[in-house]
Amino acid sequence: MGCGPKQAGKLHPSFKPAEWHELRLDINPAVEPDIVASMTNLSSIPSASFDAVWSSHNLEHLEAHEVPLALQEFRRVLNGAGFLLITLPDLQRVAELVAQDKLLETAYLSPAGPISPIDMIFGFRKAIAAGNHFMAHRTGFTARSLGQAIVDAGFAVARIKRDDHFNLWGTAYVTRPVELSPSQAAAAPSA
Repeated sequence: MGCGPKQAGKLHPSFKPAEWHELRLDINPAVEPDIVASMTNLSSIPSASFDAVWSSHNLEHLEAHEVPLALQEFRRVLNGAGFLLITLPDLQRVAELVAQDKLLETAYLSPAGPISPIDMIFGFRKAIAAGNHFMAHRTGFTARSLGQAIVDAGFAVARIKRDDHFNLWGTAYVTRPVELSPSQAAAAPSA
């Protein structure tokens, strides 16, 4: 879901080439997805039927009250060994730029063009100006709030990290994986 990279093997070691099949979810039937549904209602997908859910830059487009519903649906469709990957803007880092009065300066270059702090807060301005209001950001996250939301949705463990492009990367597991080292397990919020 969302605008994730094509090389899934770089996202998580479980995405080994030729060992996984991608099913695309979209709310717009014109893009020819495999599944047309809402993130908050994946009822067309049987419970425990997926090994992984990859949610890239889409949770921030939901209203705040819809985020728990989407996370619960992600959890429901994952099997017992399943995991969730999430990427979205890190509003704590964005706030640091805003506090430095850099609201309109380029924070980084994306395939869609230069991204400023105001783009990360409200959505990509060019798309919104062109009438694509789905690009609007309705919900914001910090590392702490994302980790808590994931655990509140019923995941056993969530790990959150930051990258150089003002993104948060969340990895959440349905059950605590055995490959977590003691230091990773200690640093991960758990249910």
